[in-house]
Amino acid sequence: MSLDATDKKIITLLQQDASLSLQQLSEQLNLTSTPCWNRIKRLEKEGVIQKRIALIDPEKVGLELIAFVQIKTQQHSEAWLRNCVQQVKGFAQVLEFYRMAGEYDYLLKVIVKDMRSYDHFYQQLVNDIDGLTDVNTSFAMQQLKFTTELPIM
Repeated sequence: MSLDATDKKIITLLQQDASLSLQQLSEQLNLTSTPCWNRIKRLEKEGVIQKRIALIDPEKVGLELIAFVQIKTQQHSEAWLRNCVQQVKGFAQVLEFYRMAGEYDYLLKVIVKDMRSYDHFYQQLVNDIDGLTDVNTSFAMQQLKFTTELPIM
């Protein structure tokens, strides 16, 4: 899909504030509301805009510990991966999950209340997913940058 400058501006504005009204967007784009709305609907239909969400401050809801969990396994079959993905998707604590190149096979970004909560998560993870050969965790001491905005050029 080819994005023109107006599409990119819409995406940028919505990434910064998804609560902008159609009128506010139209004004910033120098468009009337109908063409602006049609572009937004097209971007949604084509999957460029996947959904609009509210970002919540984790500390204000009692989630203060961020862990990066690296996993190694000897299991690399498609069936094992499907099962692993299904299991990991069931953990609400997992914010992000990646298949990696390099020393570790998978990386999870996990958020929990405290170390006790992490230990509970860890026990569930290693008991629910067969075939893990190494689980290494690093804990974030301070978040220095966080954004959900993609660099649309």
